[in-house]
Amino acid sequence: MRNELFAKLWIAVLTLALLPGAALAQKKEKDPAAQRAEVHADVLKTIANFKATDPSIDKFFKTSAGYAVFARVGKAGFIIGGGAGDGELFENGKVVGTAHIGMGSVGLQIGVQEFSQIVFFKDAAALARFKQNKFEFSANASAVIVKTGGADAADYREGVAVFVRPTGGAMAELSLGTQKFNFKPDAK
Repeated sequence: MRNELFAKLWIAVLTLALLPGAALAQKKEKDPAAQRAEVHADVLKTIANFKATDPSIDKFFKTSAGYAVFARVGKAGFIIGGGAGDGELFENGKVVGTAHIGMGSVGLQIGVQEFSQIVFFKDAAALARFKQNKFEFSANASAVIVKTGGADAADYREGVAVFVRPTGGAMAELSLGTQKFNFKPDAK
């Protein structure tokens, strides 16, 4: 019975691992302008959802040098995990380019999860590091789960403040990992 459960679990994880590839194949067939418009619409909805969930997060939108918004980040893992998502970078309240997040982890983990993430940059130096693609950190580093009043107690750490809002799935993990970001400026 235990082997049967393990086999079913393994099949489920493999199936879920193939889903992002199928979604990516469909995504590549879309017009790049349509893809960008879809990401932008998702980013705006994500910002509205974060503000509705915790109005105190507004102080970060008002005082940060910039922020990267990732509306949909998908993550899956079974001992080895990975994930990715696309978003936009804002500076002075305006979109200045696209951003991609990639992550990897290893350890005790199982599941599939989707979440939204906003990374606020306290000052121009932290924002410049991001724009120069020199920005990465531990996948579980100092992220605040967005809930009412949570942003009140949050603060910047090493020039950044990270807020996460789970949107679906479930993942149990005790792992070590990293998040790597890639920024591409909009054409002027």
